[in-house]
Amino acid sequence: MAERFGGRFSPPPHGADAAPPPRPAGPSRAERRTGWLYAAALPFAFKAFFQDPTGLARNLAAFGLLVAAAWLTREGVRAAEAYAGRRSARRPAFPRKIAGSALTAGGLFLGAWGTSDLAAPVLLGLVGAALHHLAFGSDPLRDKGMAEIDPFQQDRVARIVAEGEGYLSEMHLAAERTRDRMIVARVERFAVTARALFRTVEEDPRDLTAARRWLGVYLMGARDATIKFADLWAKTHDPGARADYEALLDDLEINFARRTTALLEDNRTDLDIEIGVLRDRLKREGVRLADPAPATLESDNVQRP
Repeated sequence: MAERFGGRFSPPPHGADAAPPPRPAGPSRAERRTGWLYAAALPFAFKAFFQDPTGLARNLAAFGLLVAAAWLTREGVRAAEAYAGRRSARRPAFPRKIAGSALTAGGLFLGAWGTSDLAAPVLLGLVGAALHHLAFGSDPLRDKGMAEIDPFQQDRVARIVAEGEGYLSEMHLAAERTRDRMIVARVERFAVTARALFRTVEEDPRDLTAARRWLGVYLMGARDATIKFADLWAKTHDPGARADYEALLDDLEINFARRTTALLEDNRTDLDIEIGVLRDRLKREGVRLADPAPATLESDNVQRP
């Protein structure tokens, strides 16, 4: 199916193409660099078949350790990027990048060890671990933004968000079965809006009660509707069914966005209350406070000479 080309100098889209859905981001630069770790393990696999049995086992073990290090590092990079993208998050349960550095050192040591002299293999392993650390860094080792969050409530949020992510993944798989890129892109755009609500609830788990129905029941219904539409579209290509399904996604996206905005406004109200209580307390203590300058729309629009 043809797809509109868009760019800086392209004419503005109209009609159904007025709001093209965002494309999912690909692997980051750090995640792509982990591919070189897999490539670094290949020479040991080739070298193993030109050795005696002891050398064969040693080189295959080195290959296995380096492949495991590459896999752990890639998972650690993904976990660290997810951690960095949130204002409040728990540290990864297992330090994957640190373990990747250790496995890299072990793999290089085994690959270079062939004589009674251990100085060179040990030195090579240490250099490899140091370079690995310089290239990929360390794992996050502490929680951030979690000082006043109940761990039990945070675990509940994590379970419900994981369930919601599962519904979105199933929606994406069902949309791909239609082999219609516009449908897939439409589902991806809805997923972006739903994940904005996920992030809002993760940052303040107190919002879970107000958003739980959206993260569970409504996403489950959207998943079921997507699966049924994909089955019907594969058989009939009914344009009426497509229009109804897209209208459903429009309604869901609007209401998810409104729910996210409502939660953010509630958080702002809570902040204003806390500020007011603190100011009153300081006044009772005899501390003089400057009155906040009122911010008006007119003052914001004044052009200074």
